[in-house]
Amino acid sequence: MLIIKILSNVDAFSRDNAQEIKVLSDALDASPILIGERSSSGGLEPGIVYTRFNIPIISNETLGDYLIEEVPPFIFAAPGGLYVHLDKELLHMARETQSISLGTLADIAGVSRRTIQMYETGMGAMIEAALKLEEFLGVPIIESLDPFIYEKDEGDIGCEIRRGTSTESPVFDFLLDLGYSLVPVKRSPFEALTKDTKLVLLTGLGKDDAKLHQKAAMVSDISLIAGQHSVIFVDRLKRDDSIGSTALIGNDELKKIDDPSQLLELVFNRSRIDD
Repeated sequence: MLIIKILSNVDAFSRDNAQEIKVLSDALDASPILIGERSSSGGLEPGIVYTRFNIPIISNETLGDYLIEEVPPFIFAAPGGLYVHLDKELLHMARETQSISLGTLADIAGVSRRTIQMYETGMGAMIEAALKLEEFLGVPIIESLDPFIYEKDEGDIGCEIRRGTSTESPVFDFLLDLGYSLVPVKRSPFEALTKDTKLVLLTGLGKDDAKLHQKAAMVSDISLIAGQHSVIFVDRLKRDDSIGSTALIGNDELKKIDDPSQLLELVFNRSRIDD
């Protein structure tokens, strides 16, 4: 599953945007990606994977080539220029089987012996050097890229809150007291992800008014795609107890719950997602 952000200018993609997409991706076991047209330095080139805050960025043309034409990108942008990944095992094997020294490959590629050693341990290579090596060795050592693969940055700070933390929402405080953990979100049609060891609930807050139906329908669509249950807590339930696959629960009903299983039973009974 992909969580996609689309921007004309990728420079508008802020650290807060990235953090929230990472949080959602982690909770929903998805991969984040940004589709853009340009940055302040010019248009995004086809066939190149860029990154911002460790999230892959590609142009719409690159996306079309990959999905429709089945032509993957090979180049990634990083500080200092454009690079490619080399098949380190194939590079090492080709050098050994052809009895080529590190010095010879270094001369061919115009780099140092140490750099060739780093290539054989997985370091990215400048395009010109990689092409010279591939032509000289006669083997396809340049690897294609999968822009949908997201390598999680272990240094990212999570936003999960647990029991003992006070929030500005009585509903969230109640859920925390029940033993759930919460991941607040700001730029989604729901306000938080409610989590335990077995499931994730897309959780919204609202009022039983005209805007509720639109909000619940959006959350319902996301829950069906993500394969997760969704619930919106309203001040007072007046009409239906669900909209699409989103369960609606009144705050007065919530206050009568004293066990997590009771809440889940209520959500499951009102949701239309099969368990």
